[in-house]
Amino acid sequence: MTPTPTLAVAPPQAARRAAPPQAGPLRVLHASRRPALVLVAHGSRDPSAGAEIARLLERLRAARPELDVRLAHLGLNAPLLPDVLDGLVGRAVLVPLLLSRGYHAKVDIPGALAAAPQVTGAIAAPLGPHPLLAEALHARLTEAGWHRGADGRDAVVLAASGSRDAEAALDTEEQARLLALRLGVPVRPGYVAAGGPSVAEAVSAFHAEGRRVAVAGYFTAPGDFARLAAAAGGDLASAALGAHDAMVRLVLERYRACVPALLPAAA
Repeated sequence: MTPTPTLAVAPPQAARRAAPPQAGPLRVLHASRRPALVLVAHGSRDPSAGAEIARLLERLRAARPELDVRLAHLGLNAPLLPDVLDGLVGRAVLVPLLLSRGYHAKVDIPGALAAAPQVTGAIAAPLGPHPLLAEALHARLTEAGWHRGADGRDAVVLAASGSRDAEAALDTEEQARLLALRLGVPVRPGYVAAGGPSVAEAVSAFHAEGRRVAVAGYFTAPGDFARLAAAAGGDLASAALGAHDAMVRLVLERYRACVPALLPAAA
């Protein structure tokens, strides 16, 4: 017998379509737009720190709604900086939410940018030292009840995280000088985690001179360091810099300083 031929049945049209590609990270092109602003925060396990940084982010977006403003963290919180950079293509300015030079500014952030070749990026200087930070520190001290007395006995300890990097200490000392110029009282740095003197030692030294001592929290957000500084024996202590208006202006100033190198037409 002649075998019955087997008929090849064509699959339905929909089945012949190529399968959709595997979904990858969503990347946003910025070739013809202003560079994105990537705010690079340290990261913290303290929820109050994250909430304050979120408020700063909201204020930045409200101040410059035409910009793509994104938040990235160096650790502890998502999104991490490498993940944020992986979602970008084109031009971006990374603004470290750091108050001095140090390992994060010199190594971690440049390393993350170098690992994202699809991003043409620039890294802004750390926020400090800067007169706008002196403005924010003054405001936070005033909120805490500080005022300069007529007897000339007032002094301020600028309470900073501290770093093993010598340039970080120079930056903090310069910020103390700028704050002293603004307040008209002696200001000395004190450190919580690294370097010396400690905040408590700086407070004690001023007290030994018969001075009233305020502790200015030189931190970008609340957290353990700010609480330790506030408990170091000062007569009063101010809150962290947080989402103060001067911080918003300073972040945008750092951003604008980097734009001409990336996009001269937008300068």
